[in-house]
Amino acid sequence: MVSDLLGEARVLATGPRRILGITGPPGAGKSTLARALVALLGPCAVLVGMDGFHLLNEELVRLGRRNRKGAPDTFDARVYVVALNRLRSGGTVHAPDFDRVADAPVPDAITVPGSVPLVVTEGNYLLVDEGAWAGVRPLLDVCWYVDVEDSERLRRLVDRHHAYGRSVTDARAWATGSDQANADLVARTRGRADRVVTAAELDATLAAAGREDARRPEGTAGVC
Repeated sequence: MVSDLLGEARVLATGPRRILGITGPPGAGKSTLARALVALLGPCAVLVGMDGFHLLNEELVRLGRRNRKGAPDTFDARVYVVALNRLRSGGTVHAPDFDRVADAPVPDAITVPGSVPLVVTEGNYLLVDEGAWAGVRPLLDVCWYVDVEDSERLRRLVDRHHAYGRSVTDARAWATGSDQANADLVARTRGRADRVVTAAELDATLAAAGREDARRPEGTAGVC
């Protein structure tokens, strides 16, 4: 199982710059899988997540959309597409990251050197075919969809929101309200993915990443 995911990623991390997309509903494990793959690939890959392209909270308040943060229109999809185009060019690119503690994007926090052959990008809406989001899929060489049981996904979301300061009641309300509305939209894009990643494959990849991290000497990152 793990050899399939990691093996496919390693094939992509050869030759000219390629982009691997990882999508799925909120709480599926997209970010976790993306981080694990990048850790396993070392200097051959860099992660540029979709969350860095969130609109600022102040802008969401102005638009009356603060209570739906995470919905498709609360991101700057056009800027995300521009960034993906630049990443495909193979040159050095600076991209934003997202600070979950501050709940805000951090401009130019990620540097992608031109020598890195694989960019991994993850987010909910990579396969949405409406509006500016429709420009994302053509820029991805491969796109995976992470699929887990709804009960497990909901548990993860409640735990995440609670960890970042919401009460358990508020965390569950957000997970079953705003997050679920987004999940329903994302679920309709599943059929456009190149492959579906199961919970077992996700767990195996995370276990491999943990073993590799334990074996790797401190301060080393491997060779691409």
